[in-house]
Amino acid sequence: MKLCSLVAFCLFVLVGIAAIAQEPPSDTKHGIMVRVAQIYVSPDASSARLGEVTRGREVFITDQSREWVHVMASLGGQKNLTGWILDKGIIRINTPDGDKILFGEGAASELEASDRRGRKGAAEDARRLYYRVFDYFPASPLAGEGLYRAADIFWQLGGTHRGNGESTMDDPNNPHQLAEETMKLVTKKFPGTKWADMAAFHLLDLKLCDDWLGESKCPEKEADVYEKYAYDRPDSPNAAEALYDAAKRRAALIEIYKTENKSKQSDESVGKAKADCAAIISKYPQSDWAYRARTLVYMLEQGIPTYGNAQQ
Repeated sequence: MKLCSLVAFCLFVLVGIAAIAQEPPSDTKHGIMVRVAQIYVSPDASSARLGEVTRGREVFITDQSREWVHVMASLGGQKNLTGWILDKGIIRINTPDGDKILFGEGAASELEASDRRGRKGAAEDARRLYYRVFDYFPASPLAGEGLYRAADIFWQLGGTHRGNGESTMDDPNNPHQLAEETMKLVTKKFPGTKWADMAAFHLLDLKLCDDWLGESKCPEKEADVYEKYAYDRPDSPNAAEALYDAAKRRAALIEIYKTENKSKQSDESVGKAKADCAAIISKYPQSDWAYRARTLVYMLEQGIPTYGNAQQ
């Protein structure tokens, strides 16, 4: 093969791979695995085995022979493998209840990940499966929750991504694509939903200081951030928690202001912390945060420091 022809062929293959990874599915040739499938050289289980494709991975079907399909399988990052697999456990856009099946396998994988004896990689499997509910079935009632659950797992794993559900934690070319992008996608695609509210709560972490350094500037800012969230999104599942986080910072400021010789601000912080606690108890009386707020109020009324090394 001439050099120019070889270059053209390589470019064609690379473009094809990129299309599989980045474009949303538009036909039944694309599918998502809900099982681990062995990949063979030919449509015969006795032929040489090339590898395996795991749950949540995408395959592109190029041919079929009886109960076998020839696929290009995504293995993550830039890794792809071509071969034959049994035509089982592949969810396509026309699979009846395909969204529910993907979501169900995602939930099963997430539960597996929480078990200390669970299989290795189960959390990543769950993240991919949840994401594909949104990716393959964007009109599904489960799409918003699927995307949020994928983002939440991704956030906990501390990974990075391309915006297509594939992890780039081992990809040196994408060191700055943080998990926050997935959370932002939830708020963009599903505004006004509890999933957007919960994603927005995660994103508050980006506004927090790494270290207060014993100074008032950071806890002041953070308390404002949490209070704004709670009052802007009163129906959020995280609203009570946000108010409590604000109250804790107001309580911490009582002692911090004392070290800065700001007695007036210290006294004002007592009232602000109590006000946040009162709002929690009033608006969310049955939540754990309401009980924790009562405990914090008790500490404040007793004059018990909640921050620093002050002892009595």
